[in-house]
Amino acid sequence: MNSSELREKFLKFFEEKGHKIVPSSSLIPDDPSVLLTTSGMQQFKKYFTGELEFEKQYKGAVSIQKCFRTSDIDEVGDESHLTFFEMLGHFSFGGYYKKETIEWTHELLTKVFNLPLEKISVTVFEGDGTIPFDNESYETWSKFLPEKQIRKGKRADNVWGPVGAEGPCGACIEVYFGDLEIATLVFMEYYCNPDKSLTSLTQKGVDVGWGLERLTTAVQSVKNVYEIDTSSATISILPPGLPIRSKRILADHGRAVSFLISDGVRPSNKGAGYILRRLLRRMIVHGKDLEILLSKVVTLYKEAYPELNEDIIISEFQKENEKFQKTLKGGLKELNKLETIDAQSAFKLFETYGLPYEVIKELGGQKAEALRREEFESEFKKHQEISRAGLEKKFGGHGLLLDTGELKAVDERELKIVTRLHTATHLMQAALREVLGPEVKQNGSDITAERTRFDFFFPRKVTPEELEKVEGLVNEKIKEDLPVSFIEMPIEEAKKTGALYFFKAKYGDKVKIYFMGKDLDTAFSKEFCGGPHVAYTAEVGKFKIMKEESAAASIRRIRATIE
Repeated sequence: MNSSELREKFLKFFEEKGHKIVPSSSLIPDDPSVLLTTSGMQQFKKYFTGELEFEKQYKGAVSIQKCFRTSDIDEVGDESHLTFFEMLGHFSFGGYYKKETIEWTHELLTKVFNLPLEKISVTVFEGDGTIPFDNESYETWSKFLPEKQIRKGKRADNVWGPVGAEGPCGACIEVYFGDLEIATLVFMEYYCNPDKSLTSLTQKGVDVGWGLERLTTAVQSVKNVYEIDTSSATISILPPGLPIRSKRILADHGRAVSFLISDGVRPSNKGAGYILRRLLRRMIVHGKDLEILLSKVVTLYKEAYPELNEDIIISEFQKENEKFQKTLKGGLKELNKLETIDAQSAFKLFETYGLPYEVIKELGGQKAEALRREEFESEFKKHQEISRAGLEKKFGGHGLLLDTGELKAVDERELKIVTRLHTATHLMQAALREVLGPEVKQNGSDITAERTRFDFFFPRKVTPEELEKVEGLVNEKIKEDLPVSFIEMPIEEAKKTGALYFFKAKYGDKVKIYFMGKDLDTAFSKEFCGGPHVAYTAEVGKFKIMKEESAAASIRRIRATIE
């Protein structure tokens, strides 16, 4: 059974059990608390918390979610670690609970995937002072497995959640095939309060996740995740002389970058863009002529994930490769001069030549043996803080942050882009109020060198036609090349001008009002702000809305960029 057949059988099995098939969400999550989508349940979070109600005609949802975890990047190259993986999942929001979940797990493993029962084992929670022994799960598994294949596990492995200081949690079951963990069955039974006390949930939930690559390893009777059909197909086209570790890195990273790029991530020095850049540059160090590998990834996954765009993937790879090759030579020359590589010298190599941590570790060999990621990232953060402090001083202290959330500019080049995006964000808010009405009010924003993200109060989804009007109006005002000016006045007087201000911000006795137009009275946009802004709106460039989505109840989010 190949991976495609396995996906189809999984979806069909749970569809026949009354589940709705839900497509994978993007690797770029709606949840601002995480950088990338890390699990199948992420897109269903609001159904578990009760904020949204799932369609009543279904018992639950089933999905195959593309996932990305950054914690294992350094370990990729061994037999088990991956950055990108697919998570098979089925979920109940009160429709069924432990008995059905366990019965279906047994049926799926033995009847659909034909795995031998004697190699299947499970762990259930043994109980402690707060959550009792999971007797229901133990008794249900006892119908299918002999006692020696049902182990009792401690809280560390057999209780899930909460995520953060409070939230849903409960006992979970780990399912093994031999020594390979292939699934986790989570039963959300309690709400964990901030003081760690537990309250029983009125609606109990089920969150089951199967690692596709691990399950395929079991079904195909191979040794590890790099020997399954999809991984071996990519590895087989790589030069035979490459070390196996390099082949595995290229197979994993080639798949990861293809999905990241197709979901809109672009190489940069921050956030998801930095993850993408790290992977691309590590690939370049380990292999050559990698376009054929990327093309193979698209061929293997295009049917399941039609959003994969080979032209864009290869174009972005080639641009990053060209950029990196120009600096790699100089970086290697400098690296070779060093006797040892510590966090400070490693960061200098990154800052000057764009060599990511992984590349420095790979190329540094024994010189970089003592270098640790924690030390490198600490040096990185220290530099950001110094740089940000300098920018705040340059643009008037806290005023830089008044309506931009966290303004993540690191250098002068990026500052120019952020300045244009910041000005565009002011124009967008004014355009939203003109198209949708004065009920639009800002609820925060976040601007990087890649995009602006703007949250605002509004009770419904913004239609494509309305978004088109907003985008058109912003570009119209950019084309008019309006002057951008500011006036400083006492805060109470400033409020009387009708200028917008962010209710969460703390203002002084005097504020600056930035306005776009001939004067304050007739300005298209006017807001309390501390900068930075362009001098004329034409400097912004072409404005483009990328996505509109829900951020929370009655709060919408727009991501936009400039060209």
